[in-house]
Amino acid sequence: VQLQASGGGLVQAGGSLRISCAASGRTFSSYNMGWFRQAPGKEREFVSAVNWSGGRTYYADSVKGRFTVSRDNAKNTVYLQMNSLKPEDTAVYYCAAAVTGAWSPRGETSYDYWGQGTLVTVSS
Repeated sequence: VQLQASGGGLVQAGGSLRISCAASGRTFSSYNMGWFRQAPGKEREFVSAVNWSGGRTYYADSVKGRFTVSRDNAKNTVYLQMNSLKPEDTAVYYCAAAVTGAWSPRGETSYDYWGQGTLVTVSS
């Protein structure tokens, strides 16, 4: 499984950005997907996750109400729509796929594959 994140960039505070993660593999529709981020000098943290069907979504408290995760299984792609961005949202955003085993949406160890990350910078 290969994951390719894209769509990052520079945006002003209060703005919006949508990042995407395209996955290889014919069984993408069976993967549970997650988004994590790592800000400079900080540990990587959970942002959001979506189950295989898109029917269940999960969010960190810090992004709840501002970010929306979705997926298009026909396009093997998961999205993260980010609205009302804040400077503290600045980070490298990583997508991850949980392919095997039990899935804990917020736990990094649940994910088997990781993308290379896309940088989101929010200016004040």
